[in-house]
Amino acid sequence: MTHRKGNLVAIVVAAAATGPALALRISDTHPAPVLGSFVFGLAVVGAAFLLAWGAEALELDVSKGLALAVLALIAVLPEYAVDFTFAYKAGDNPDKFAPLALANMTGGNRLLIGVGWSLVVLLAAWKIRRIARERGYSGEVDTEVHLSRPHSIEIAFLAVATLYSLSLPLRHRLTLFPDAVILVALFLLYLVRVSRAPAGEPHLVGPAQLIGSLSVSRRRMTVAAMLIFAAVIIVLSAEPFAEGLVESGSELGIDEFLLVQWLAPLASESPELVVACLFALRLNTNAGLGTLVSSKVNQWTLLVGSLPIVFLIAGGSSAGLPLDDLQREELFLTAAQSVFAVAVLMSRSIDVREALGLFFLFISQFILGGVLPEDIRQYERIGVAILYLVLAFWMILRQRSSVVPMFRDGIRTPVHQLSHEEPTPSSGTPA
Repeated sequence: MTHRKGNLVAIVVAAAATGPALALRISDTHPAPVLGSFVFGLAVVGAAFLLAWGAEALELDVSKGLALAVLALIAVLPEYAVDFTFAYKAGDNPDKFAPLALANMTGGNRLLIGVGWSLVVLLAAWKIRRIARERGYSGEVDTEVHLSRPHSIEIAFLAVATLYSLSLPLRHRLTLFPDAVILVALFLLYLVRVSRAPAGEPHLVGPAQLIGSLSVSRRRMTVAAMLIFAAVIIVLSAEPFAEGLVESGSELGIDEFLLVQWLAPLASESPELVVACLFALRLNTNAGLGTLVSSKVNQWTLLVGSLPIVFLIAGGSSAGLPLDDLQREELFLTAAQSVFAVAVLMSRSIDVREALGLFFLFISQFILGGVLPEDIRQYERIGVAILYLVLAFWMILRQRSSVVPMFRDGIRTPVHQLSHEEPTPSSGTPA
């Protein structure tokens, strides 16, 4: 009963967080930029939690693979909304807003891997060692996180999208063709493939577990209401939140590019990270890491591919969304990080050392980008990107026996066969 009350309180608190922003929009009140950023950012976070919980409960009504893809897509809907806002504004003012659209996208992608993937592994390792100590076990424990065989689909499609992404920094625009066509097509092919996965009993936690315990009709109505309400809040909040970040940067003397690249994705992706961490603490790391990998697939395909489409709809050039030198460097760095992350996942597993590598490379680049003089940051971004690629090459050589089987499972093997494998532990446990 205590857990049920706590879960209900969490839903109420998340819904209440959207109240001030809804009131401002209804009354057509325009607060100061800093206050507006906080209020509308809080609404985005609250709505994103509602989306994540509702999408998790949706797993009870659709196939397991499709549920994971839908959960990943819905969970990052706030980031899509903010990114699309900048891309749309770039239709009228590409010089100012096109860089911000790319900043939000690259920041979100790097945050997802550098913090999200690492956090799942490190939290699970901490929990396993804690359990071992409580049991009086003093020997070695296996803390490596494994993904089940069906997750080869996400890894394979992410690998293909990542290889294509390496071509983006070589050009000066994100174009409708080939960029949007290829990337959106990749996402649709991925969605079709995972939708063929057999249904399975989801492992719901927190408020999603409370929603899942309702009767079928009440559950479906509750999920629909949560998703619709959260989507409306995000649509109403995305533009003032994005504008507030830009104006706050000017008012506080903070680089607006940095606010958009890091603060906005941190707000929009926080629910997804929290859900993944809850899975990790319950040692269901297959679900936690699997959700984040699926999110990376949809961000690196559908999100990137949609930006030139939104730009064109807003009246921008049919030649595509312009990329300045900084954005090309950011794209190169983001693509290189993705190459390294995919190389690590070729064996469908991540150990603590690899997770620490992902995290420290991310945080080191983040710190260096903030403290180095502007005139040498270009070399820092390119240098870190090259380091990612060198490490990726080394990882692929080390795990080369896993590459062909992983691609075969991800792209060719019938989906129903992927579920028939010897059980793979979500993470190691002490004997």
